[in-house]
Amino acid sequence: MPKSEKQKMLAGELYTANDPELQAELERAQTLLINYNLAIPEARDGILRSLLGTCGEGVVVRPGFACDYGYNIHLERGVFLNFNCVLLDVMPIRIGEGTQVGPAVQMYAADHPRDRETRLQGLECGKPVTIGRNVWIGGGAILLPGVTVGDDAIIGAGAVVTRDVQPGQTVIGNPARPVTPKL
Repeated sequence: MPKSEKQKMLAGELYTANDPELQAELERAQTLLINYNLAIPEARDGILRSLLGTCGEGVVVRPGFACDYGYNIHLERGVFLNFNCVLLDVMPIRIGEGTQVGPAVQMYAADHPRDRETRLQGLECGKPVTIGRNVWIGGGAILLPGVTVGDDAIIGAGAVVTRDVQPGQTVIGNPARPVTPKL
């Protein structure tokens, strides 16, 4: 039996994003996001738990939040996402316990083929993004598909993370490069 476009997407294979099943799931997520972003703070938790794959205790996601599907996002206990974060979750995006994410941070599990002809066919793909525990991500940072950030790492504001970040490492710049933190 051939795989559905959703099964291909979740496996990291090339898939057709305008598939009716995926479009219906995008619409569901967009409706929940509109309600979430307009809701009073007391009503947001229930909406967030309906949207996300995992939502640990004490998670805070400030409004202006955007994602594709929601069910591929897994936030452990005490995760904080500041205003206007974008998580493109065609594959899992996992954020570890106690991680703090600044405003306007973008995490992309969504990707596109590099081959022109494949792109012209409307095919897309993705790679998971994994963020460890107690990570600090500065405002405006961008994390590209397939990146893993180790526990206790620091991503400087505006950094573009194109490769893995080791546990405890601080990276800054575009592309993000390791530095010795100054106190």
